[in-house]
Formats: sequence, C-alpha cells, structure tokens
Amino acid sequence: MRHTFKIACVLTASILLGSTACNDDFLDRNPLNSVSSQIFWASEADVQTGLAGVYSRLQQNFLGYERVYLDGLSDNAYLDPGNGNQANMQILTTGGINAGVTGAIANMYSSPYRAISSCNYFLDNIDKAPVSEENKNKYKAEARFIRALSYFDLVQLFGGVPIYKNYFKSLEEYKIAKSSQEEVYAFIEEDLDFAIQYLPNTKYNGHAVKGSAQGIKARVLVTQQKWSQAVTVLEDLMSNSSGLFALSNNYAALFTSAGQANAAVNSEIMFSTQYLGPVNPQRIRPGAAGMNIELGWWSLMQPYKDLADDYEMKDGLPANESSLFDPANPYANRDPRLDLTVRLPGEVWRNASGAAWTDSYTTATGFLVEKYVDLAKAPFTSATATTTDQDYIHLRYADILLMYAEAKNEVLAVPDQSVYSAINQVRSRPGINMPPVDQQKYNTKEKLRDYIRHEFRVEFALEGQRYNDLKRWKIAHIKLPLLKTPSNTPLVFNENNYLLPFALSELLNNPQLKQNPGYN
Repeated sequence: MRHTFKIACVLTASILLGSTACNDDFLDRNPLNSVSSQIFWASEADVQTGLAGVYSRLQQNFLGYERVYLDGLSDNAYLDPGNGNQANMQILTTGGINAGVTGAIANMYSSPYRAISSCNYFLDNIDKAPVSEENKNKYKAEARFIRALSYFDLVQLFGGVPIYKNYFKSLEEYKIAKSSQEEVYAFIEEDLDFAIQYLPNTKYNGHAVKGSAQGIKARVLVTQQKWSQAVTVLEDLMSNSSGLFALSNNYAALFTSAGQANAAVNSEIMFSTQYLGPVNPQRIRPGAAGMNIELGWWSLMQPYKDLADDYEMKDGLPANESSLFDPANPYANRDPRLDLTVRLPGEVWRNASGAAWTDSYTTATGFLVEKYVDLAKAPFTSATATTTDQDYIHLRYADILLMYAEAKNEVLAVPDQSVYSAINQVRSRPGINMPPVDQQKYNTKEKLRDYIRHEFRVEFALEGQRYNDLKRWKIAHIKLPLLKTPSNTPLVFNENNYLLPFALSELLNNPQLKQNPGYN
C-alpha cells in the first residue's frame, strides 16, 4: 500500500497540479487547471488523485530530502560552497544573509507556498465530489495537515507571513500584507486540531494519521514554549497510540530504503516525504541528484568536528571525563550513534557485497555524512540516482519522547522520573544501548535542560532539525560564532538572523509584503 501510494503521487501530480519547476514565478505556486474543476471532482477516485498531487508537493526542496541541508546552517555541518542543488546556501552562515541572495532563501519561501496553494485548491473543490462526509473530513484533514506543516516551515524561517486560506486565482488576490507570527501559529494550530479530530488513529502508512498531527502540533507548541499544552498533547499521544508507534530496533536502517520497508524498523516513522525508485526517485526535481550522490559521493555537506566531539563515550561520560577516551583514537568507544551518523576519519565504506566505496569527494572538515547514505546501493553513479529513494523523515517517535522530556522538565520545578524515563528510552534503544542519564549529576531543571538539548543534537544530527532547534532555544547567536569554516572564516549569526529576509523578488511580486527587521 505504501509503494502504491508513492507511485500514485508521481503519476497524478503533473495531471492535477501542473509544473513543479523551481522558480520564482507566481503562477508556479498555483496548481495549473489542466483538468477542468467542473469535470474532475466527479468521484472519490478523483479526490484521491487530487490528494496524491498535494502530497507530491512535499518532494520539493526543503519539504523533502533537501531538508537535511538545514543542518549546514547550524553548528553541525559545513556546506560545500559549490553546492549547485541549493545555490548560495553556504554564504548564509558567514554573514551573507540578505534579501538579494538567490537560490536557498527563495526556495525556503516559495516551496511551502506551492504546497499551500495545492492544499487550498484541493480544499476549495473537494465538496463538489460525491464522497461520504466521514471520508471527506479525513481527506480534508490530510490536506490541512500538509498546509499546517508548510506554514510551520514559513513561520520558523520568516516569522509573520501572508496567510492564504483559499486558492487565489489572480496576482491581485496574492498581494496581501503578512499576518503576525502569533496569527500564523494560531492558524497552524487550527489546521492541526482539525487534523487530529478527523485523521484515523492508525499506524502511519504514507498518509498522515492522528499521531502525525499530534506530533507536529507538539513541535509547534514547544517551539512557542507552550510547555503545559505540549505535555498534554504528548501524553495523550503516548497513552493512546500503544502498538502504533515505537522506537526502531535498528537506528541505521531507519534511513535506508530497505529499512524503511521493514515493519520492525519503520514503526518509529510518524510522517515522511516519500519516494520510490525508479518511478519516483529523489532525483525527480531538476537539479537534484538524491542523498546517495549528493552526500555520499559529492560530499555537499560535511559534519564539523564540533559535532563529532559532542558524542559521549559508551560509558555515558564526555570524552574529557571518561577512562575510555584514547587521544590516539578519539572516536573509538563512542555513543554508537556517532559512527552510524558520521563517516569518521579513516573509516572505509563498504557496499552490500563487501566492496569498498572510496570515491567520495574530499572533505574539508575530515568528516562525511553517513546518515541517509544507503551504502547497499554503492557504487554511486549518475545512473544509480534513479534508485535513490530513501524517504525523508519529518517526525519519528524519538521526537515524541524527547519533546516530552523537554516540555515536562520545563513545567516541573524539579525533574521527575517521567522526564528521565523518556530520555532513557531513546538512549537504550536496541543497538545503541547507552547508559541511563546520571540523575545525580543532572538533578536540576537547568542542568537537565542542557542535557536534553545535547540529546536532541546527537539523536537527530544531520536530519535538518538542529538549525530550528538552536533558534527556538534562542542560542544560535551564542553557539554559531564559536565555530569557523574550514577556510578559517568565523560563522556569523546576529540577532536579526533569527528571521530570514524576504527575497527581493517576493517584495516586488507583493508590494504589501514588508521586509523583516535588519534587512532594509
């Protein structure tokens, strides 16, 4: 069923939604009406086709696998300046954030709006179809979930943005002022509440389910530091989803095609952008080549030593406190997640037949990305890009546990056992088996807060989450300037950089849109 849905997405997206080319043209944000709305919405099959087209929007830029590159805006990784996939992205880390930057910033803004326009088109037309009220609400809930996910991206990156609740048919309808950040969050929560009410409480199967919406709502709430509300949502999710979601029994396999097709592995996945080679691989967008080639061969993102050094030793102690640390072999005896996430100096990659893969481009940091690189498909070539189809995971059960630990710790005066238990479940998963949190050492809210943030970093490293985490914790301006690029250029993150600028093309298209502070 999962693969059938993936194929349906790519086969129907071009029919209903038109071009997905990456450019700044206003019309590309709207589903092209290549199928008349008067004849298309004639059956439930039409509705399902339209919904598949909506889901296909998640394959564009940072809504899909290219989201991992957001770690290159953090203290986790360095982006190769020659990255042709997301042009000019690396200069955003060294003081080059401005409205004139093309490429990455434009894509961060336009791709979510393409998804939103597709959602609005679907929502504006679904009532024409002869579908039962129950099914109609479920389909609407899926579209509203994706719309919420898209607006959540926009508000985290740009703050207040224009809210479009319906499909706009002309450029004049597009020209509206941005809503406040608070209004955008309120709209996101409204969409997610509808999704939680009408999505089925089942295992994730490629379509958003109730747990998907609850998990994203929890992330929306912790981002706003609405700790008590987040705890309520997370406790409800954890208590009513028994048998639906669980930590994977294989951390590395979570990020490979074969692993994601395995029930014992994919039980952790709660929502993802899906691909399927060779019909619908990651290379489907012009300019994209997929994670195996972009990360494993071209080395477009390279982890910093600062990330590798942050992993504990296997005894649960930092390197400078552990008897296991060997200066001559500094990354031996570390938290197993390090070697499953990062290709370490001197490490030899081997494919399924045992042959070494040694053709990766040189790394300037000494490290390469291993997470999401599917070595079973090596050697990587332009031809094999058609089989690069690891799903990008937006939400997994480890998120739920660590968000719960974070929110509950903020609510309590002193951390209780439920906080430690949630962290320990993530640390003790099969194959990782890290020791429990030292409750005597991390015995205050403040100490445990820092430890939870550390756990977020190592658990989700190179998945594209760190950048938004640093911003929501309001520590990006403290952490990032401590690092330098391989060319010895200091990283720059000023107070105004907590929001990105709107691209000049967007300001020209919509004169009602006012630039964010610090970029005029």
